Amino acid sequence: MELKFFAPTLADKPWMSGSFGCVRDDGQRIHEGLDIRCLQRDKHDEPTDPVMATADGTVVYFNVRPALSNYGNYVVLRHVVDGIEVYSLYGHLRQVRPGLQIGQAVKAGEVIGIMGRTANTAERIAKWRAHVHYQLNLLVNDRFAAWFKTAFPHERNDHGEWNGQNLDALDARQILLEEHAQGTNFNLLNFIRGQTELCRVVVRAASFPFLKRYPMLVVPNPVAAKEGVAGYEIALNFNATPFQLMPLAASEIKGREKFQLLSVNEVEERANPCRHLVVQRRGHWELTENGRRELELLTY
Repeated sequence: MELKFFAPTLADKPWMSGSFGCVRDDGQRIHEGLDIRCLQRDKHDEPTDPVMATADGTVVYFNVRPALSNYGNYVVLRHVVDGIEVYSLYGHLRQVRPGLQIGQAVKAGEVIGIMGRTANTAERIAKWRAHVHYQLNLLVNDRFAAWFKTAFPHERNDHGEWNGQNLDALDARQILLEEHAQGTNFNLLNFIRGQTELCRVVVRAASFPFLKRYPMLVVPNPVAAKEGVAGYEIALNFNATPFQLMPLAASEIKGREKFQLLSVNEVEERANPCRHLVVQRRGHWELTENGRRELELLTY
């Protein structure tokens, strides 16, 4: 039944290749959204489905120069759901709704664009696979543009804070399934707090933007409250999304490294290895370059 809704990467691939998670390149590459099939086409076989806002929100960004992004033409909306700030992204649009403005309020179900197959990838999205790439995210860092300039001094960032690297995607399919099953009892904040842990790390950073945007994900620590905060212990899911952050006092942090890997959920790492955040060498686990880069971005 899922093939009615999801657009797989190839006609002979399973529907899961169009869903969220470690579903690309034999599980070694992540896909952070849902590729939702088109249902309506014009006489040239191009999609005409309206793309609508997933919830009440505000337009924070849109791109109408498809050559500048893997997402092609895309729109990002800000929402506050169950007390937590989340961002929905709608990619590969044929057209962003004319007249749409940054800062404009939109209602759930309001049309924000037309489904399409725009992208800047070398291999164009085929007509049969026309879809909207739908993604739900937490925003990592308000200082992304400055971090990117430092981390990748010879690369362009055409989208400021709304570069896809600054959006930590959640499993939108699982959210929709649980919301359907639980009805009014579903709570997005609890869903995020209940993520499966891939690893736990300590960072020697006492203040960074994620803490201010998502204070509801911070858990108390009496020692740090008494002695002062010198860093944080952070639980990450397999997509490097922080879902629990606990302040630590200097007396609770061993070693002098900026980032320390405390533990790894080996079952989860085997099931979802595609972000390559940790690696086992000579019998012990270490953060990879990818893992350290994610923490650098988070704490910049």
